[in-house]
Amino acid sequence: MTLAPEGAPLTVHEPIGEGGWLDSLTEQAARRAAAGLRRDLRPHGPVEDVVDLAGNDYLGLARHPEVVEAAVAGLRAYGLGATGSRLVRGSTDAHDALETGLAELLGTGTALVYSSGYLANLGAVRALAGPGTLVVSDAYNHASLVDGCRMAKGGRDGVEVVISPHADAGAVRNILAAYPGRPALVVTESVFSVDGDLAPLRALHAACREYGALLLVDDAHGVGVLGPHGAGGVAAAGLAGEPDVVVTATLSKAFGAAGGVVAGPAELRRHLVDTGRTFIYDTALPPAVAAGARAALGVLRAGDGLRAELADRARYATARLRAAGLEVPAPSGGVLAVTAPDAERALGWAQACRDRGVAVGCFRPPSTPDGRSRLRLTINVGVGRTDFERAVDVIIQVRP
Repeated sequence: MTLAPEGAPLTVHEPIGEGGWLDSLTEQAARRAAAGLRRDLRPHGPVEDVVDLAGNDYLGLARHPEVVEAAVAGLRAYGLGATGSRLVRGSTDAHDALETGLAELLGTGTALVYSSGYLANLGAVRALAGPGTLVVSDAYNHASLVDGCRMAKGGRDGVEVVISPHADAGAVRNILAAYPGRPALVVTESVFSVDGDLAPLRALHAACREYGALLLVDDAHGVGVLGPHGAGGVAAAGLAGEPDVVVTATLSKAFGAAGGVVAGPAELRRHLVDTGRTFIYDTALPPAVAAGARAALGVLRAGDGLRAELADRARYATARLRAAGLEVPAPSGGVLAVTAPDAERALGWAQACRDRGVAVGCFRPPSTPDGRSRLRLTINVGVGRTDFERAVDVIIQVRP
């Protein structure tokens, strides 16, 4: 088993200036459009007349008054940007307070904040996959984890990446058993971003413990939604603080902010600060965003009522969609995936929803590892309940 291939690389066969490389891009764009794989940017203003079931603001914290006020205060205190990397001038007491709070929430010894969840995943996989490491990656892992595996494989001697069948702890155990005595890293999400299902974290950890492997869990869609006080899927599985478990997450979902985090033992943080390229050479998360995220963390910890409402809405939407004959896997958090017939009709379905004032995600290859297209709905409890139920009705009414 190997990593899934990327899109066809661009090869320039003609001199620049004769149009060869631009012609190649135009041809590739035409093929993508014909296959229903065109992607467009849709800028919108601060107020949009649409029910948002496409963003990842699960708890509605992006516009929460306490969060906004903390970010505004941080903006006044620190200015717009961090002005440098964390190791130059970009590390502030706002970052330090956020890291302390995240380590407490996740139950880890320490936490290190990055400017994005993508960079946090790249940095974590690269740091943990030393020379000769076997990396076992779930087939449905997010692109940031896939790219982290590719980067590790290309940058270290003897690193081998094996793709394991989705959410199959037995398969992971068999792979580890086939490489006895070899350092190993198992990489998974907690709640998967494609179908919203939950990884078998306890069984994966048992396999890792048996064979001396590390378990890296991207808890991006679990933190804030699952676990005690929203501590995430790892905490919900009873694995918080285990010495052979590393947690990554983004702050752009349940926190309603931006940035990423790698959480684990102090020795890992030390290693990342000393050697992690995606940390060392990247301009820091703006301090105002760190301050807003820290305020969001406080609201999130006390948000049991928000999590209960999210779970209730997920159950409601799943039941309504299934009753209408649509295929929807049972959700474990706030992600609902509704199977579409094909990429072109998925795109038309999403557009029909938008035309009726409902924004939904549209996942098509290569974003879907199994080649099936989906509408992805993400529950946002900041949306009024009446609007939410109307949005579910619209999705059913305009289906292909």
